[in-house]
Amino acid sequence: MSDESGISGHARSVVVTTICCLAGIAAGVVSAAYVGTDPVDAADTMALVVLGAFVFLQYPVYSVFGVDITDFGVKDNFYVAFMTFTLWFISYTVLLTSAVTF
Repeated sequence: MSDESGISGHARSVVVTTICCLAGIAAGVVSAAYVGTDPVDAADTMALVVLGAFVFLQYPVYSVFGVDITDFGVKDNFYVAFMTFTLWFISYTVLLTSAVTF
């Protein structure tokens, strides 16, 4: 992390974690709305495409909040992808098992 970014290390961590979690939940809701929540829809790989889009689309959001993504290493990128996947998996699973209709 560079010293001239203007955001402290703790604030950077909070911002990245919050955006990852919100992106994962949003990806789960969009997957449920776009792919569906029937048992047959659970095997559709389009939900993974939605997840991948949310992983990549959150990087420009970081710059809005003052996080310099050029400082991201392999561990940071893995953390972003893992946290987004985890929250997507949880939220999409809850929506699939509760048979919510959109």
